[in-house]
Amino acid sequence: MVAPPRLRYGLPAALRLRRSAEFAAARQRGERLVCGCLILNWLPVAPGRPNRVGVVTSRKVGSAVVRNRARRLLREAFRRHQHALKGPLDVVLVARASIAGKRAGEVEQDFLAALRRRALLRSAA
Repeated sequence: MVAPPRLRYGLPAALRLRRSAEFAAARQRGERLVCGCLILNWLPVAPGRPNRVGVVTSRKVGSAVVRNRARRLLREAFRRHQHALKGPLDVVLVARASIAGKRAGEVEQDFLAALRRRALLRSAA
């Protein structure tokens, strides 16, 4: 009996949006949903490609310390649920000012609520 392939939950550079054109494509051609402390933009991509994420935080969110924490929380929410997403997607997460002071669990709940609203999850996560 062959064991199923082990899922990797890391978030290397290959799973991140890096170029401004990639961010722009997801934001302009993709779909958008505002949910709690984040804005979820997603664009379906060619089959066989991995799910990728990019995070945007503006100065409206707060100081550099607050913005960096917001980026970490959003990337972590994506990292934990990247294998539960339907189809290969490019995802851009935009932090809203209300993310300041939120805990990781609260940010993750907002992320999952957004995914469920648009049926972007394969199964209950």
